[in-house]
Amino acid sequence: MEKNSLIIDGRLLSIEEVVKVARCGVKVSFSSLAGNRCKESREWIEKMVGKERPIYGVNTGFGSKEGVKIAQNDLQELQRNLILSHSAGVGEPLDRETVRAMMLLRANALSVGHSGVRPLLIENILSLLNSDVYPVVPEKGSVGASGDLAPLAHLALLLIGEGDAFIGEKRVSASQALKLAKISPISLAPKEGLALINGNQLSTGIGVITLYDCLSLFSTAIVSSALTLEALLANKDALSPEYLLTRPQNGVMEVSKSILSLVENSRFIGSDKKHTQDAYSLRCIPQVYGSVLSSMVWIKNILEVEINSATDNPLIFPTLDTAVSGGNFHGEPIAVAMDLLGIVISNLGNIVERQIMRLVSSPLSKGLPSFLAKREGLESGYMLAQYTAASLVSENKVLSHPASCDSIPTSEDQEDYVSMAPIAARKAREIFKNTRTIVAIELLCSAEAVDIRTGGDYSLLGRGTRAVQELIRERIPPLVKDRIVSNDIKIMEELIEKNEILERIKDLGITLPFYL
Repeated sequence: MEKNSLIIDGRLLSIEEVVKVARCGVKVSFSSLAGNRCKESREWIEKMVGKERPIYGVNTGFGSKEGVKIAQNDLQELQRNLILSHSAGVGEPLDRETVRAMMLLRANALSVGHSGVRPLLIENILSLLNSDVYPVVPEKGSVGASGDLAPLAHLALLLIGEGDAFIGEKRVSASQALKLAKISPISLAPKEGLALINGNQLSTGIGVITLYDCLSLFSTAIVSSALTLEALLANKDALSPEYLLTRPQNGVMEVSKSILSLVENSRFIGSDKKHTQDAYSLRCIPQVYGSVLSSMVWIKNILEVEINSATDNPLIFPTLDTAVSGGNFHGEPIAVAMDLLGIVISNLGNIVERQIMRLVSSPLSKGLPSFLAKREGLESGYMLAQYTAASLVSENKVLSHPASCDSIPTSEDQEDYVSMAPIAARKAREIFKNTRTIVAIELLCSAEAVDIRTGGDYSLLGRGTRAVQELIRERIPPLVKDRIVSNDIKIMEELIEKNEILERIKDLGITLPFYL
C-alpha cells in the first residue's frame, strides 16, 4: 500500500484503493472529466427546475408522497428537511474506517455523473476525507432500500453544518469540524439531498473492507491447514492434481496447488503408511476451501461493480433529456453477496475447528498427547483453546442466517420490498472476526504439534510450513507448561492481522490466492 494519493472518476475505483483511503489516510482528488459529467447533469436539473415537469425528489415529495408537488420556492427546504428527518440512526457510532469508506464511495458514486449534483458537493466530501474529519454515523437504522438512508443522512448532516463529527478521536460539533477542514456549510440545491442519501455506501463500505480482510484471512487459513496436515501426517493423494482434475473446479485446483507448494519437501506428508485415507476435515480441504475461494471471487466481482456505479434515484441523462426513476439504490446485490460471504467464512471456521479437534485429541492425532500437554492430566495444554474455537463456530452459525431472506415494508408500503443489506454486512464482519480467532487457534495448536513431531528440527517440514513455524516460534515459545492461553491467541491474531505470515510466505516466492 505505497500509493499516497488517488484520483476518483466514478469508474475505476478498486477494492484495494477503498481500503487504502479508509485505513491509511490516502489523499483523494476528483478528476476533471468526472467534474464535467457532473456539471452537465447539474445544468439539466437547473434547466428543469423552472418548468412544470415533475421530477421525483426534485419538485415532488419522497417515498409514498412522490405524487405531492412541491412549490418552487420550497425546493431547497425540501432537501434540507430530507437530511434532517432521515437522520434517524441509532446505536454506537461507526468506526473511522467504515465512515471513511462510506464517504469515498458516496463521492465516487456521485462522480459517475448521473446524480445532478454540483462538483462542489463532491469536493467538500473529499476535503473532509483529506482533513481526516468524519461525521458521527450511528451503526443501525438502515433496511438497505432506498439505500442506506439513515446512515447517509447522518453523513450529509456534516456537509450542511449539523450534527457532530470526529477529529481523530475527539468528538466535536459540525461547525468546529468544518472550520478545521476549511469548508463552509453547504446549502443543498434541488436534488442534492436526495443524491447524498440514495445508495448503499454503508453496506458496501463494510462489505469491501470485510471482503478485503477475508481474502487475506483465507490465504492464512491455507497456510494454517498445511501446517496441520504436516502435524497430522496427512496423506498426500487427496491433493494430487491428477485426481483433482477429474472434477476440475477452479477454486479446488487453486487451493491444492498452494498447499502442495507449502509442503514441498516435507518428511511428514504421506509418511503414515498405516491409514489409506484421512478424515474429511483433512482430506476434503481442497473441496471445502475451494468453494470458499470460488464464492469470494463472485463476491469480489459484485463489489467491484457496486463501488463504480450510480446508485441514487432518479438518475439524470442530459443527452436523452430525461430523468429516470428506477431501483439502482436497492441493496439486494450487496445483501446476497454479504450473506454468502458470512456463510462461506463461517464454513471455513467450521472445518478449521474440526482440524483443531484432531490436533488436540490423542485418539485422532496419530500419537500426539492429549491437548498437546507435556504432562497429561496434570496439565491441560490447549484444551480450552478448542473450547473457545467451538464457541465461536457456534456463534458464527447463528450469525450466518441470511438477512436478505427478510423484508419489512416501509413508507406506507410504497417501498414494500427491502434488502437488509447493512445487517448482512455487519454480520459478515462479526463472522470474519470470529473466524480470524479460530484460525489463530489452529496455528497455535498446529505449531505445538509440529514441535512435538519434529523435536525442534524444522528442516523436516515443507518449504513454506518451515518458514511459518520459525516465524511463530520467534513470537510464541513452545508450550513447556501450562500458561495463559489467551495471550498466545492474541499474539497469533496480531500476526494474522498484520499479514506477517503471508509476507513470510511471499518472500519464498510461493503464491497464495488473493494475497493483495
